[in-house]
Amino acid sequence: MNAKIISNGILRTLAVVLGVSLLCYFLYKIQAVLVYIAIAAVISLIARPIIMFLRRKLKFPNTLAVITTMFVFVGLLIGLAGLFVPLVTEQGKNLSLLQTEELREDVQKIVNEANVYFESKNIDILSELQSADIFSGLKSIPEVLNSFVGALGSFSVGLFSVLFISFFFMKDSRIFKNSILTVIPSGTEKRFSQSIEKINDLLSRYFIGIVIQITILFVLYTITLLIFGISNAVVIAFLCALLNIIPYVGPLIGAFLMIVLSMTSNLGNDFQSVILPTTIYVMIGYAIAQLVDNFASQPIIFSKTTKSHPLEIFLIIIIGGLLMGPLGMIIAVPSYTALKVIFKEFLSDNKIVKSLTKDI
Repeated sequence: MNAKIISNGILRTLAVVLGVSLLCYFLYKIQAVLVYIAIAAVISLIARPIIMFLRRKLKFPNTLAVITTMFVFVGLLIGLAGLFVPLVTEQGKNLSLLQTEELREDVQKIVNEANVYFESKNIDILSELQSADIFSGLKSIPEVLNSFVGALGSFSVGLFSVLFISFFFMKDSRIFKNSILTVIPSGTEKRFSQSIEKINDLLSRYFIGIVIQITILFVLYTITLLIFGISNAVVIAFLCALLNIIPYVGPLIGAFLMIVLSMTSNLGNDFQSVILPTTIYVMIGYAIAQLVDNFASQPIIFSKTTKSHPLEIFLIIIIGGLLMGPLGMIIAVPSYTALKVIFKEFLSDNKIVKSLTKDI
């Protein structure tokens, strides 16, 4: 009898392990669909206040409010895409197959001028740049462009999928909620329903806070770039501001991008008198904008939207980065916020949970 019980237990364990493995494999194969759903969920959370405003203040029917909001979002997307055309066109002239040698000469000219300048300061950088072989990557540009064209089709499919899913998430906000309620244990539906409503409210405020943060940085970057006459200032500012979605790592990538695009916009000018000073001034403006973001707008926005202490946010982002890299840093705060709400609903008597969720 004991042997039979043990055998049944082993078989059940193997069945569970096999089922979990198959589920993980299935989720891995449909990861693109999961990404579409996640993006659509974020869009619907950002759109939620707009839809509520149209329904409550302007008395729009639900479907009309959703369609209007979708048109607003699509219009913004088209407008942003239109802003990128001048930048892509200008950079494409340098990166095209026929202009590869010209780009190499322009970059080599900047390197030589920079070397002359730094040699006057007893700093030899040319040997380091040559050893890095920075021009070898130019040979792969045609292949990269071909890959880009191939990826454009996949992007189109993804964009349509996200818009389609977003529409139904906006139209019936209970789809996601009802899907979760079907798999939770019986008797806990009401508590889970309350948790989901609270999570939706907090995450909606959080993502709107991110939009506000990006907007503030965008304005500061644009002002800086316009002051120093950088071409396509609006597009460059938007790109660098958007990179701040990735905490801590994003601003570093944005700084590198701003340096490169600021220098390429002044190709043909003297390095010592034009390119170098302009780049330094632009980076000073970039640093000031980052200081404003890190010590003013970001702590205020995130603490108000997620109802968490700035130190909590900092530690959670660091932990997320250590566990999952840049992706973990992006999803750390939303995941932590959702967990806080769930813990408060089901573990409200725990001292630690009570302390962390006292403001929710």
